[in-house]
Amino acid sequence: MLLEITGLTRYFGGLAAVSDVDMSVDKGEIVGLIGPNGAGKTTVINLISGFIPPTRGRIVLEGKDATGKKPHVLAAMGVGRTFQITPFFAEFTTFENIVASFYLSADKSIWRSILATREYRRREEEILKQAEENLQLVGLGSVRDELARNLPHGHQKVLDLATALAVKPRLLLLDEPIGGMGQEEMDLALNAIKKVRAQGTTILLVEHNVPVVMGLCDRIIVINYGRKIAEGTPSEVRKNEEVISAYFGGEYAA
Repeated sequence: MLLEITGLTRYFGGLAAVSDVDMSVDKGEIVGLIGPNGAGKTTVINLISGFIPPTRGRIVLEGKDATGKKPHVLAAMGVGRTFQITPFFAEFTTFENIVASFYLSADKSIWRSILATREYRRREEEILKQAEENLQLVGLGSVRDELARNLPHGHQKVLDLATALAVKPRLLLLDEPIGGMGQEEMDLALNAIKKVRAQGTTILLVEHNVPVVMGLCDRIIVINYGRKIAEGTPSEVRKNEEVISAYFGGEYAA
């Protein structure tokens, strides 16, 4: 098992945004995390990625305790993530943004930089090579030299995905990866996600587009008011009466 979570709970003041959530993600899976607005989905992602600590509970990544670890520590452990609001360097090109993402884990020795040692030059060449591979993997080659601020919304979201790959994640957390996209951009993003999964990356994603989640994910976990109310295959979740009542509103009722 790649990710195991037990009793995950997070209070903000007296409000439990996430309450006693148990869940797991196996290697190679795409697992969807869905629920109504305010259900606690992004809070779960923030807890797993270390942006906020849990009030209680345990997070285990490949057998190692990851509970409450800082984001940079979790990145080194192989956890990458994207965001609802896409962070990027607006005046950098698409490719420059991807290159910049590698410097989170690059050798920052000032003396090697000043002296341009062989090892430093080798590392720089490797970063450029890997950045080009990630650019092509997610399908952004046609906008390689476009400034990030000029990219359409969907391309910016895919750029966020490309930069998250710099840590070579074993677990990739995607927070609304196709939110606000038209069909053409959605196809670009879904193709990129499928390619990343095909390379062996495990994915946990939050997404409101139910048809996309149903078609993309191996399993789905549903939370409501911070609590897990259902888990199963897309067909199982689609027929769950509590999920229909809380989230689908009858749309997927059998």
